[in-house]
Amino acid sequence: MTSLTLYTPAGVVGRPPALRLAAKRLRGLGFEVALDPAALARSQRFGGDDAVRLEALHRVADAAPSIAMATRGGYGLTRLLDRIDWKRLGRSVERGTRWVGYSDLTALQMGLLAHGGQPSWAGPMALDDFSRSDADGGVDEVTRDCFVEAMGGELEAVGFRTEAGFDGLQARGRLWGGNLTMLGSLLGTPHWPSVKGGILYLEDVNEHPYRVERLLLQLHQAGVLARQKAVLLGQFSAWKPVPLDRGYGLRTAIAHLRSVSSTPLLTGLPFGHVHPKVTLPLGARVELAVQGREVLIAW
Repeated sequence: MTSLTLYTPAGVVGRPPALRLAAKRLRGLGFEVALDPAALARSQRFGGDDAVRLEALHRVADAAPSIAMATRGGYGLTRLLDRIDWKRLGRSVERGTRWVGYSDLTALQMGLLAHGGQPSWAGPMALDDFSRSDADGGVDEVTRDCFVEAMGGELEAVGFRTEAGFDGLQARGRLWGGNLTMLGSLLGTPHWPSVKGGILYLEDVNEHPYRVERLLLQLHQAGVLARQKAVLLGQFSAWKPVPLDRGYGLRTAIAHLRSVSSTPLLTGLPFGHVHPKVTLPLGARVELAVQGREVLIAW
């Protein structure tokens, strides 16, 4: 069986029974699931104080399970970045560990890429994707199957539908990125991976379109977008319009970025704080091809 460890590197697990349900469901998919000893630790809004969460990261790295899946995101990894033993985590990747997650996990994943070129996986987390009650929709089948196939080495490509205007686009490059807010917080730090000629993917939650636009402009003005072959925009969910928007929204923000950047910005990637979500190989070299409005990312 494939070993899978659940650990808590950021926000606190608010409902332990939900984590136990997620573990049960993951076992039902054929994984040998273990809970890190500090997975249910609590310190204010965090899953244990900084020292506890740092120890958990290093403990998981030393154990080198096949899969290290975060219980949830939230906030907390930024506090740990300067203290993480990146070589220690890198050795776990060399031994076969796949660090899986998204949202706040973007900081860890980009740190792995920046400090040693180590790959990881953008994919589901325990509480976000495997603990929903059946009444609330249960486990999304696409999310589940994509994750299982990716971890089994069977997934070689994902596809989605985008807007018109990109037919014939082809690109090859390193796939990287994650949560837009987290990426913005890493820019200018030692934990920022300087990727040129890459394919950047972005998503976010609870961020009004003007905040999304501002962060995208930050990446544009810092020269990041110009160094990419394409930008894939995932889902920017759970924001609320206000009366002063007067029709301003995500489409407006994206249109403005397209007017100032020559890098193709493709919408529609099924990833973010949504169901379903695909699983993506961060740090891997991928091929992007668009036929009509159909997009294929293959690795």
